[in-house]
Amino acid sequence: MPHQGIFGIPRYDALLVIALAIQAWMLSTKLETFDEFKAICLFHIVGLVLEIFKTSSGIKSWSYPDFAYTKIMGVPLFSGFMYAAVGSYLIQAWRLLQLRIIHHPPYWMATLIAVMIYINFFTHHFIGDYRWYIAACILGLYARSSVVFYPYDRERSMPLLLAFILIGFFIWLAENISTFFKIWQYPNQIGVWSAVHIGKWSSWSLLVIMAFTIIANLKHIKQRIHIPE
Repeated sequence: MPHQGIFGIPRYDALLVIALAIQAWMLSTKLETFDEFKAICLFHIVGLVLEIFKTSSGIKSWSYPDFAYTKIMGVPLFSGFMYAAVGSYLIQAWRLLQLRIIHHPPYWMATLIAVMIYINFFTHHFIGDYRWYIAACILGLYARSSVVFYPYDRERSMPLLLAFILIGFFIWLAENISTFFKIWQYPNQIGVWSAVHIGKWSSWSLLVIMAFTIIANLKHIKQRIHIPE
């Protein structure tokens, strides 16, 4: 996307139009069901609230430097779709790769951890960062969990924790590309671009766990999740 936008439309607004068009196409072609769409909308809202907080004047973790008509409190509305895309990816992977989860923890435990992850994204600015304590809990909670998938000709599997880490890594790579083109910027990237701190990889992996927890509560996906008695 050119920095100046396209056809006179600022690039943040153009990105929003493109994201809405893709979402409408996925619904119309039934690549996503309406129930899946509602789950993705929830993740969209969760992401947008986080963006508004992180870019606020008292926090300034990052910023969106360009003008846009579709900004709310300094955050362009397309940013919520970046979070929603993570949820959409998980849904499509579940369908296309025929995912099954073995030894998933009880839903209430997984939900509690997801809530703790989200809260820590806000509170670490005031009372300290407890992500590694949360990560230790996640390690114990998902230690036995594995994901079974069917990529081509036969079933394969991997530890679920490894899947979270790998997805987080590729999102971190995508973030580096986005900041290189100044879609958004961290304070240390103003003036001269530098790679996003490797510590953000852990943040994205935790965010993937949040998205996974939301998506896992869809009825048709629950049928593919085994929870030990």
